Amino acid sequence: MYKLDQYLVRQFLTILGFSILGFVSIFVIVDLIENLDRFIDNNVPTRVVVSYYLYTLPWFVSIGLPMSMLISTVFSLGNMVKLNEWTALKASGISIYRTAWPLLTIGMVMSLGSFVLDNKLVAYGNEKRFEIDRDYVKRKSRHKLKNTLKDVFLQKNTSTHISLTKYSIKNKTGYGLTWVDLGTSTLQKRIDAKKITWHPDSLNWMLSDYSIRDFNELGVEGSVSLSEEDTILSLGFTPQEIQQQARKPDELDYFKLTARIKQLKNNGVDTLRWEVTRYLKISFTFTNLIVVLCGIPLVVIKEKNSLSFGAGLSVFVIFGYYAFIKFGQSMGFKGVVEPILSAWLGNIVFTIGGIILLLRART
Repeated sequence: MYKLDQYLVRQFLTILGFSILGFVSIFVIVDLIENLDRFIDNNVPTRVVVSYYLYTLPWFVSIGLPMSMLISTVFSLGNMVKLNEWTALKASGISIYRTAWPLLTIGMVMSLGSFVLDNKLVAYGNEKRFEIDRDYVKRKSRHKLKNTLKDVFLQKNTSTHISLTKYSIKNKTGYGLTWVDLGTSTLQKRIDAKKITWHPDSLNWMLSDYSIRDFNELGVEGSVSLSEEDTILSLGFTPQEIQQQARKPDELDYFKLTARIKQLKNNGVDTLRWEVTRYLKISFTFTNLIVVLCGIPLVVIKEKNSLSFGAGLSVFVIFGYYAFIKFGQSMGFKGVVEPILSAWLGNIVFTIGGIILLLRART
């Protein structure tokens, strides 16, 4: 049995390696063709273009891995059926469940590895390639930050909380400022301003139509300063820190996303979409295991046309799975179902489906 496992694993990993290489090559070529005019128009140096695609490689691998896992499952088992090796295994009393064990083990290992890949290399690579896109491809950058942010919240430390109703990144101007220092137990200071504008010479903010309130140790208002004239003050944050709020949830790794959700909750912000995305970062990594579970019975159910039948249904499986992922995500974003259920909906449906198919497959 050990030799059978070795044989299966060797075939599977060989096909997997070629599949990933093929998908990544296609992704790079297509992306390069799409971006070539942007690189040329903006005179992007060759070394920067090379760096851009080196940082993009982990993302391409992450995208192509589930499809490669399914293809490897279908073709490694399909070749065995085609060469009548599967018939010999059944005649020897070896069931599909025993044959599936090494492939499912690889699927689990790949799922765990995918989590590390997505939250280390992919997150880091995305951050770097977005920087290159913004710094060198300014005219038609696909990753431009939104020009206007709404409901911006910052927490500098345990006591200082800042909120803006609106902020213009281009003009570095904010509206509806509320700045509070909560101290250790009671409110110490509060600043309100209708408008703030970044002053590059002093590296501070210019406040318009503002009020400053100080409170004593009992939280009772002690002094109030009101002014409609402009003044320059240090508020303890910079435009760059505000721009961090423009980063989408899917641009952060799992751990940074968890910290951001905690920060937003402390500031009273609705984190529904953020929580759905965080749970998806875990559930989506199990795609590699689920496609193997679904792919195994697709090959042996119809042995006469195992490769063509399995390859055809595998396309349906992968697109159907992605459709359920998106469906669950949209349900979670709208608050119809709990975030954790919305993220795991596709996994639950296709895991049950895969187990049913595996149980009904002939041994």
